[in-house]
Amino acid sequence: MDDKVNVTFILIDGYVELHKYRYLYFVIMLTLYILIICSNSTIVYLIWSHQNLHEPMYIFIAALLINSVLFSTTTYPKLLIDFLSERQIISYSACLFQVFAYYSVGGSEFLLLAAMSYDRYVSICKPLQYQTIMTKTNVNVLLAAAWLVPACQCAVTSVLSAKKKLCYFTLKGIMCNSTFQTLHCVRSTVLNVYGLFILVNLIIFPTIFILFTYTSIFIIVYRSSREVRRKAAQTCLPHLIVLINFSCLSVYDVLLLRMGTEFPKIVRFIMTLQLLMYHPLFNPIIYGLKMKEIYKHLKSLFCKMP
Repeated sequence: MDDKVNVTFILIDGYVELHKYRYLYFVIMLTLYILIICSNSTIVYLIWSHQNLHEPMYIFIAALLINSVLFSTTTYPKLLIDFLSERQIISYSACLFQVFAYYSVGGSEFLLLAAMSYDRYVSICKPLQYQTIMTKTNVNVLLAAAWLVPACQCAVTSVLSAKKKLCYFTLKGIMCNSTFQTLHCVRSTVLNVYGLFILVNLIIFPTIFILFTYTSIFIIVYRSSREVRRKAAQTCLPHLIVLINFSCLSVYDVLLLRMGTEFPKIVRFIMTLQLLMYHPLFNPIIYGLKMKEIYKHLKSLFCKMP
């Protein structure tokens, strides 16, 4: 690889025995990608096509499932190409774009979960004000903010990184994530501080807000009747499961890798695959089976199929 190519392209060096299992990897990941698209799209279609699901809670669920498809699309197509390629490389500009898309969509996940928790908080703790607070306009504003705020903040990182000089051209992973900064000749203090700002703004603050709203909800429902507690658990539990699942995997990706913790290649490979597989696959299962109204329409849909 000559100097000109070295400056432009980065070697992706996180695959485990790719030469031996490339076709197995390809079939598995292609199958998972199709399942992710089909399962998430099915729930979104049910919400879109049934009038009784045109409520803020279900609209936020649809947005979260669309976000899951976007999250997968930031990585799966490139993985599938790499599995069948003799050389696993990516241009630095494409790497920066993948980092931007991956973290902006990941940040949107937390903001959407925060919006969902706020919707449940208003519904359970302030039921008489629900219709005036969760208006169509306010829902649209929350959705727009959930996607635009992370995109704008992550774009700054890409712009700053594009000006940095590269001295290293081997990425220890199967995708461009926070470790791409280790390729720079000099680690940027500005990028590190700004990355911490994004971490606090898009992950820590939304998580604290979610925990606050659910704590308030649990205090209210604890004093209520058994029926109220059952309904609250039915709508809140899926959100908490999704939050815990995504938060745990995000801690590994954002914190441990940025701290420079050395993991064996196979551990990095398995952990990254878990991050890419579990969350997009679990979301439609959790909401499809745990949300009573969605499950009812889902069951009806499959019963009608020949």
